[in-house]
Amino acid sequence: MTLIGRSRTRGVETLSLDAPQRRNALSAALVGGLAAALTDAGKDPGVRAVVLTHTGNTFSAGADLKDPPEPAALVGLLRQIVELPKPVVARVTGHVRAGGLGLLAACDIGVASRASTFAFTEVRIGVAPAVISLPLLPRTDPRALTRYYLTGERFDADEAARIGLITAAGDDADDTLEPILDGVRRSAPEALAETKRLLTAKVLETFDRDADTLTALSARLFASASAREGMTAFLERRDPEWAV
Repeated sequence: MTLIGRSRTRGVETLSLDAPQRRNALSAALVGGLAAALTDAGKDPGVRAVVLTHTGNTFSAGADLKDPPEPAALVGLLRQIVELPKPVVARVTGHVRAGGLGLLAACDIGVASRASTFAFTEVRIGVAPAVISLPLLPRTDPRALTRYYLTGERFDADEAARIGLITAAGDDADDTLEPILDGVRRSAPEALAETKRLLTAKVLETFDRDADTLTALSARLFASASAREGMTAFLERRDPEWAV
């Protein structure tokens, strides 16, 4: 089954997370498929930029609890987006939760419609936003992350733009995206690659320093009793035992 849709218009390759029945959860297969599609786009001289978007009403619900990717595979995917020698632009017209927010933070530019909502829900199932912190911490307002990491609260697209999770919010994501893609199409490929290298240097330093530690933390937490209870409660649509 194809989990990543592909199309191209005037040098812009659009990659769509295409597992709407699973709310585009980050399964091992979806992560592998997206990594392969990004590899192809990165090598293709006909691709000026990549748009990462989705089918259905959810960009991504985070890790697939029934078929989660290995933490190292998710780290590899996030780093691949950051290192791709072409701009990667997220287009969101729905909900984003947990690990899906890591994909947004890894992208160079992100736009969302005002119908979109966001939440770091990890603490509510007994884990932490460990691996996805690699692109999030260097790029997002620390005080806002403190609140949303610790509470799991939902917030809207305007707030996501204010805190640096995305670049811009608009009533129509495509209208907001249009001048951005026009600018990329008018830019020299080599200049784009070198400019992106300048912009991502600090993010990649975080990967180099913290990836092993956060991968181990993620694996430990997902194997914990709290995570088992949290995931079971989520799947059974009930409150976990620690809720008061």
